[in-house]
This record gives sequence, structure tokens and C-alpha cells, in this order.
Amino acid sequence: MVSANREMVVYCFDTLVAHYNGEEVPPPAFDEGQHPLFVTWKKVVNGYEPRLRGCIGTLAPRGIVNGFKDYALTSALRDHRFPPIQAKELPLLQCTVSILANYENAANYLDWEVGKHGIIIEFTDPDFNTKRSATYLPEVAAQEGWTIIEAIDSLMKKAGYNGAINDSVRNRIRLTRYQSTLFAMHYSDYVNYVKTTRGVAPSVVGLKAH
Repeated sequence: MVSANREMVVYCFDTLVAHYNGEEVPPPAFDEGQHPLFVTWKKVVNGYEPRLRGCIGTLAPRGIVNGFKDYALTSALRDHRFPPIQAKELPLLQCTVSILANYENAANYLDWEVGKHGIIIEFTDPDFNTKRSATYLPEVAAQEGWTIIEAIDSLMKKAGYNGAINDSVRNRIRLTRYQSTLFAMHYSDYVNYVKTTRGVAPSVVGLKAH
């Protein structure tokens, strides 16, 4: 089992910095492998709790080198819930990489633990007879302080369901639970890491050095 690590987060920051500079991304310092993965960007403003700026990934295994490269940019620039991250936001960013594992079919929508499992829900919308699905990574429910029911109800809304939520609707859910390893790093730590390992701090065109 490959665990998320610092070099994977550095590669995501490298990818975003290279995008803003119109340069090639430096080669990654981790080995290739096939795993489901996610990249999450959060913005840390004035000491407040980090605020989500983008989170996209894949629940199916794929090559992690191109995977992190692709999803670093997709989550930063093309998460439809948020405007694209701008270069000037870089000093405020925190990046988290997740590698998913241990997929299990749950007995029902209650058969998982907050703080331990990520969840994938699939259900048929009773109002439109359409299939809907969505996922929350393992850390989301715990960070939000949700109960199992609150997380399920929020995830149903994330999946696009706008009707009334009750046990009858919840019981339509097919739930898959999974676990993950993750590694988070703030931009300032990334800068220090690059200074130490490469001898020069990263810079972005038009962004003052910090």
C-alpha cells in the first residue's frame, strides 16, 4: 500500500506554479503506481479555518504521476463550485493529497464511521428517476462536526438531490466505504522545502517573493 507523502504535495504545488509560469513541471520525487486519488486545495485567510477552494479526484485507480499532475490543475482551475484559483492566492494555499484504499460495500447507509471512512453514495432520485452519486473523503465529516445522518443528508444534496430527505429516501442509498492516507502542506512549507532541496525558492511571474 502506497501512502500519501510530502513529495506528492510538492509535485502538486510544482504543477500549479509551472502552470502560472508557462513552464514544464519538474519531475516527481515519488514512484509511479496505480491508485485512486484526490487533490484538495484550501485557502487559509487571517487565521481562520482553511476554506475549500477546489477538490477533485478519481475513485478508480490510475497512474499517480499523471493523476496528481492532472487533478492538481483540475481541482485548482476547473472545480465548478469555485472560481479558478489565481496566482496571487498561492501564498494562502494549503494542498492535501489523498490516496484511497480498502473499498467495502456497506450493509446500509449507517454502516460506516465518522473520521475513519470516506463514503460513496449511489441512489435513484425518486423525483426524477435519475441516478445520483457523490463522495466525501474520510476527513470531511469529522472536520464539519457532522453525525452520520448529517453527513449522508449533506452528501445527497451534493449529489444534486433537492427533495425532502427522510429514512425512506436514505434507504435507497447504496453506500461504499473506503479509507485513505493523506498529506497536507501549506505553500510556505512548500517554499521552504524547495529552497532546501533545490537551492532556490519557487517564484511565480507577477507574484512578489515571500
